Amino acid sequence: MFIFCDDYLLISLLTGCELSFCRDSCQLPGQMGNSKSLSGQSLSPRFLPAEQAEIDRLFDALSSAELRSSTSPRSFSLQALKSHVGEALPPEMVTRLFEGMRRVDVTGKTKGPSERISQEQFTVSMSYLLKGNAEEKSLVILKMISATEGPVKAREVKKFTEDVVGSVAHVLSYRQELRGWAQKQAPGPLSRVQALAAQLCSEMKLQGGEKLLGPQRLECDRTTIEDWVFRAPHVATFLSVVIHQGFLLLCSSLDLATLVPERQVDQERKFASVLDVLSVIYINSHLPREQRQHWRLLFSSELHGHSFAQLCGRITHCGPCVVLLEDHDGHVFGGFASCSWEVKPQFQGDDRCFLFSISPSMAVYTSTGYNDHYMYLNQGQQTIPNGLGMGGQHNYFGLWIDVDFGKGHSKAKPTCTTYNSPQLSAQEDFQFEKMEVWAVGDASVTQLAKSTKSVLDVDPTAQALLEVSGRIRHSDGLREVPEDQ
Repeated sequence: MFIFCDDYLLISLLTGCELSFCRDSCQLPGQMGNSKSLSGQSLSPRFLPAEQAEIDRLFDALSSAELRSSTSPRSFSLQALKSHVGEALPPEMVTRLFEGMRRVDVTGKTKGPSERISQEQFTVSMSYLLKGNAEEKSLVILKMISATEGPVKAREVKKFTEDVVGSVAHVLSYRQELRGWAQKQAPGPLSRVQALAAQLCSEMKLQGGEKLLGPQRLECDRTTIEDWVFRAPHVATFLSVVIHQGFLLLCSSLDLATLVPERQVDQERKFASVLDVLSVIYINSHLPREQRQHWRLLFSSELHGHSFAQLCGRITHCGPCVVLLEDHDGHVFGGFASCSWEVKPQFQGDDRCFLFSISPSMAVYTSTGYNDHYMYLNQGQQTIPNGLGMGGQHNYFGLWIDVDFGKGHSKAKPTCTTYNSPQLSAQEDFQFEKMEVWAVGDASVTQLAKSTKSVLDVDPTAQALLEVSGRIRHSDGLREVPEDQ
């Protein structure tokens, strides 16, 4: 739970306790203004009593790891922090966290950063990184990026972001919190760590509108970093994962279930998805919150064969799902279907649907509002396309899987009208070997909806044959065909 300034008034009114907080309490070297110093004890109300006790215990463990004079203020060194963390985090990430903490000036009088971290510095740093706003987080992040004063280089921001993203994958694997997903090296020129880091950096806006991915001479000042932390919430979220799981600190306040969905595969044989834990985290973060905790495999070309009939039989009336492809050139892409798939000649879905790319780059493309061609699934028709599509129009889809399974297209000149997405595949008309469809959300709800469906609800051909034979649907009027979510 994050507590910001406005919450303090409410807590004070409810409890009758006076809580003091100064927004500009932490002054870093080179920071301008008349900021007042603030001790770690004054920041304690930011944490619940049990949380503050846990932070104090960690500091006690770190500061007791080395022999110090009884008259010296308690503090800890980089070596003590590395020894405590062990192999849970990469050494370069531990060093970055230490540098960020030791450069916090809680008195406003320090001439330079100390070589050790005091209890006040530790408490303030944890308060800012775990419970602070974008401005406060950026104060520490800026010092984690570079040890020099003033603006930081674009290449330094990129390297910092790669270290943070890589540390998330590392610590989740080390703590056995992958929830069934793999941590693997993706094929291609960019790893998944680099691809996700590049996506996060692309959300940064420099002065003059320049992009961070441009020339390496570009510089980012504190205002730019603050705006970036606000604009790209993944940065702060990933840092909190690194601290919670790396330090084993306040882990109960981290909801990993909505960050990394549980992977559910009903097959006894081993199944290797084309997704790794980082790409799953990225896609999952764009889903409605109530659908982020579980991913259940509905269809895999590897397990269920290269069959469009199998695809339709396994994904219809199963609720929201993620469709995923890997073409012959190694591009990984797909789409999120916000509603159950139905076999019918009309477009379906709503503006919660989106297309995405995972490799060679990560990006999500949401609805433009230009049209409502979100989802399309059809077969057995003579005059209109047969296959699965998302976005665009007939014969010109943003993503298309042909009924002749193994073939598809992604047409966007210049972009898909429905999602504003570019060409997702390496070639406009592509071939693929790997396709996966994952149901997201509560399986019990979608299974109940599917169990109430008749074959006549699912297959329009069966309905037509029944009518031609002169028979009627005796179930009509006795049950109501459920509407898909």
